[in-house]
Amino acid sequence: MEARESDSRRRRYGAKRSMRPDDSRRPGAVTALTILVGLQGLSGLSGGIGLTLDPTGQSLGLPLTWLHGSPFSDYFVPGMILFLVLGMVPAIVAYGLWSGRPWARVGAAFVGGTLVIWLLVEIAVIGYRADPPLQIVYGVLAVLILVTTALPSVRNDVRSR
Repeated sequence: MEARESDSRRRRYGAKRSMRPDDSRRPGAVTALTILVGLQGLSGLSGGIGLTLDPTGQSLGLPLTWLHGSPFSDYFVPGMILFLVLGMVPAIVAYGLWSGRPWARVGAAFVGGTLVIWLLVEIAVIGYRADPPLQIVYGVLAVLILVTTALPSVRNDVRSR
């Protein structure tokens, strides 16, 4: 009752409520999911910037020969897709998870599913590349995001908001 009154007073007198929910009540799985999605966002942003600034892929160690037989002559378009879809979107979703937005769990599932699709298309276009083992690393990341998103503690945390 007292907490309800203080919330009411804050709203009435214009005091701002924190955009971030109380972490002491958040399940560890939500925090883990936020970190996983955030890592994907940072990776997608940095990789996308790298590929659009150097469409040859040379600065990232990606030979143009990998794109032979694909619809792309260089890495500019894949870099833009990477930046927007696997960089910006996960960054927004990570913020949504961090701040307890109700759409964030669906967004996290979208990020995990999109990462799986990206990897499958990449392997179909350029083949499997074990060196560096990025396809395996990002495949594991995608599975971790999807599994964590499906955990009951994550589902229940989102429902209670």
